[in-house]
Amino acid sequence: MTEQVQIAAQATPNPETLKFVVNRELLPKGSRDVRTKEAAQASPLAKALFEISEVRGVFIGTNFVTVTKAAEVTWSTLAKGCVQVLSTVLQKEKNPVGELAESAQAPGAEEESPQIKQIKEILDREIRPAVAADGGDIVFHDYKDGILTLHLQGACSQCPSAMMTLRMGVETRLKSLVPEIKEIVQI
Repeated sequence: MTEQVQIAAQATPNPETLKFVVNRELLPKGSRDVRTKEAAQASPLAKALFEISEVRGVFIGTNFVTVTKAAEVTWSTLAKGCVQVLSTVLQKEKNPVGELAESAQAPGAEEESPQIKQIKEILDREIRPAVAADGGDIVFHDYKDGILTLHLQGACSQCPSAMMTLRMGVETRLKSLVPEIKEIVQI
């Protein structure tokens, strides 16, 4: 017998994005950012959510799905449909994330410098869990000549307060622990 799906909707700092926490593991680690209907075809869950015409983005975390909507629709209109889709897909699909589960964000094969290792450790230990609480993720992209490039995803990617979070929170914390960082850039 399959455990009943439980879904709790949570507001995020981005008014166009709502986080749906579920009572099961969707991914063992990491996250997947699905920004187009075409990319959603690899996942039964993302595909079903994109069938709602007002959905503009789907972000899948370890135990949550963040949905970004079109600006002209309200969450009071859209949230019930999202919950219904999530419940249906999670009940019937053995692997609701589909092929996206295998497309892990793999670290580079090259040897990492001590600074890169330290940056990734701080991101994984402190910053990513805080960002995930708001329905998003922040992923290491590159570090060269003191310039750290990060990729904001999910609720954080187009949040009105993203730049302040990046500058006041993430940059301040990372620079205090890794003084070699001169600047943080978002891609």
